Amino acid sequence: MKPSKLLLPAALLAAPCATHADPGSCAPTRKSALGIGAEFPNLAKYRDADMALGAPKKGEKRVVFFGDSITEYWKLDESFPGKGYVNRGISGQTTEQMRFRFCQDVINLKPAVVVILAGTNDIAGNTGPIPDEGIEAYLRDMAELSSKYGIKVVLASILPAARYPWKPDVQPVDRILAINAWIKDYAAKNGLVHLDYYSAMVDHKHGLPPALAGDGVHPNKAGYAIMAPLASEAIGRALSDRRP
Repeated sequence: MKPSKLLLPAALLAAPCATHADPGSCAPTRKSALGIGAEFPNLAKYRDADMALGAPKKGEKRVVFFGDSITEYWKLDESFPGKGYVNRGISGQTTEQMRFRFCQDVINLKPAVVVILAGTNDIAGNTGPIPDEGIEAYLRDMAELSSKYGIKVVLASILPAARYPWKPDVQPVDRILAINAWIKDYAAKNGLVHLDYYSAMVDHKHGLPPALAGDGVHPNKAGYAIMAPLASEAIGRALSDRRP
């Protein structure tokens, strides 16, 4: 893969991951890198669960779903019965926050595959303005770090959204289309699996239809029912090394 480029803090870019025994060196806190506060990535949310999970059992192909509320609210045990997939979504998070906890909540769990779904909260401006190139840089860095540790990457498109109920002034459609085009191209050029939720769920207004998401952003049971087989197929491609 090509090296990461702009907009990532120098202290974070290509930061190696540590074991649970030395989590502090996994990645700098936001306070140390950017001067804003160590709770920024919410490392406490899954810290104990990560420690308790332990290493994968012999022959286990662990899969981690990593993202924001769309991932956190997904009942993986219902969509993928018997698979034991690990959910590491945190509501409201941006790609920047996710990158700061990526070592703890993904790399140290030693999965075979990570499914990354992120970016819509960046567009909404949840942690302040960020250009498309910044979102792409964080996604790129997470993908590169995964590959460095031998983890197969499934890079998912941002789900359609015509508006954000909590940020009604934001117009997300064009940015979602642009970043999704970049995700597809980046995955193809770097041997990653591209997971296209967008095309399967978008309506004529470039949003999520009410039948799939009551608030236009967060999938309901019907929305997740569309996403699940797409994710299963993408994970299968990753595990069998079939691309894109």
